[in-house]
Amino acid sequence: MSASNKSNVFTCLLSRMDLMTFENVQRSPTDVHVSWSGGQRAMTQNGSRPPEVLSYFIIQGLSNLGETRIIVFYIFLVAYIFILVGNSMIIFMSFTNPKLSSPMYFFLHNLSLVDILYTTVTIPNMLTGLMTKTHTISVRGCFVQMYCFIQMAVTGRGILTVMAYDRYMAICNPLHYTAVMTRPFRCVLIAAAWVFGAICSLPGTAPSWNKTYCGPNIVRHGWCDPSSVRRLVCGDTYSDNILSLSSALVALLLTGVLIVTSYILIGLSLSKMNTAERLKAFGTCAAHLTVVSISYGSASFVYISYRVGNFPAEVRIIVSVLYTVLTPFLNPVIYSLRNKELRDAIKSTFCRRPALAAKRLINTVYP
Repeated sequence: MSASNKSNVFTCLLSRMDLMTFENVQRSPTDVHVSWSGGQRAMTQNGSRPPEVLSYFIIQGLSNLGETRIIVFYIFLVAYIFILVGNSMIIFMSFTNPKLSSPMYFFLHNLSLVDILYTTVTIPNMLTGLMTKTHTISVRGCFVQMYCFIQMAVTGRGILTVMAYDRYMAICNPLHYTAVMTRPFRCVLIAAAWVFGAICSLPGTAPSWNKTYCGPNIVRHGWCDPSSVRRLVCGDTYSDNILSLSSALVALLLTGVLIVTSYILIGLSLSKMNTAERLKAFGTCAAHLTVVSISYGSASFVYISYRVGNFPAEVRIIVSVLYTVLTPFLNPVIYSLRNKELRDAIKSTFCRRPALAAKRLINTVYP
């Protein structure tokens, strides 16, 4: 065969391969996903082949659970409804009951708002994925979800830190508590927690915005988790991983150190009180201390589970979801059980209104 004939055959083969690739790309996301081998990824990174830019991601979630997905769906749905109802009730009580106008309840209803937003960013999309065969999300939508998820998580830690400072002021400096914890100062503390969350979220998400994603386009997580999305980058992500890990450690360690410092100072003050005063003071911060222990303990467990042991992807996703819903789920329960004022406000609200309605009905029937 002559050199010209060989060249024509090779050109025909290349054209046929390009046609097959075009046909595959035109299929729907449920039929095919973009898949790249190690050699193709290396060619893209070396610049010898232009990368194929992805326009969407497929969220794998718990699609491999089969019929068990229905059970998991209803469990997470009930948990999400409880989170919405419980935290909304705390917000409603804080606004409508005059007895809950102290700084502690001001910070508590802001924490409840963050818990609602934190779970709403991820859980509804995950519930949708459990009920559909294929759950896709645009690249831009994925980055928005990623940023909001991290921001709500860090902002929640910031508000827990502010609440620890509030307890420190109430126990260690009771004479100056009212003068310091004015409403403008409380608003400044809450704004600082939101700004802290917004700033700490940027290093973990901003580097991902300018990356090229060349496949596979399957995110092996329940949502757009930063570490799971970075695995799809056709390039070196070592520096991005270090930057993301550093920002996460700064957010966790800084808030954790401030909370621990507050409770060390509270403990020193409690040691100088008599038994009755000690029990009363400890009762005011027991609920917050319980929430902090659960929040940071579950975060440590998730971090260890991702790096120790060979767990299946589904187990890791379930652990992450449980970590996401655990603290928002338990917050209303813990503060309702541990806080007498909130308990009494809930009882008076839900017991008084039916009684008033019955009284009005009686007056209407027997004027």
